[in-house]
Amino acid sequence: MNTDEDRENMPPEAPVGGVRAALATITTVLVLEALALVGVVVWLVVDLLTIEPSSYATAIALLVLVLVGAIWISAVAVGSMRRAPWARSSAIVWQVLQVSIAVGAFQGLFARPDVGWVLLVPAITVIGLLLWTPVRLAYTGDRNAERAPHGA
Repeated sequence: MNTDEDRENMPPEAPVGGVRAALATITTVLVLEALALVGVVVWLVVDLLTIEPSSYATAIALLVLVLVGAIWISAVAVGSMRRAPWARSSAIVWQVLQVSIAVGAFQGLFARPDVGWVLLVPAITVIGLLLWTPVRLAYTGDRNAERAPHGA
């Protein structure tokens, strides 16, 4: 039985509903990002088939890169739904890449701040949620404890 002194020394627990909402937000954003990239892949394929590019090699290379990104973020979204430990780190890497693209969208001769904000806000939100301790623990659940025989 816990005494008052034991309760004072215990770390504060996050509300369960808050963690569930954070996990749902992360997964939703990752799924939306995956769907957006699939849409870009479709758009690039249609462009490649209907418009003559100045360089077929560049157009195909861009299509392949976006396709790889779409496959990657789709796998991360599925992994996030399953709370796979690797999905958290992969999602953070993806969001950092997205932040770098957003920063580029704010600069230069053809700056698009609207695109920059659309990329930056979800990326910062997901990074912040993924670094929150209760969410981190949700992704790194002690799987060894579940497999250990009772009484060991």
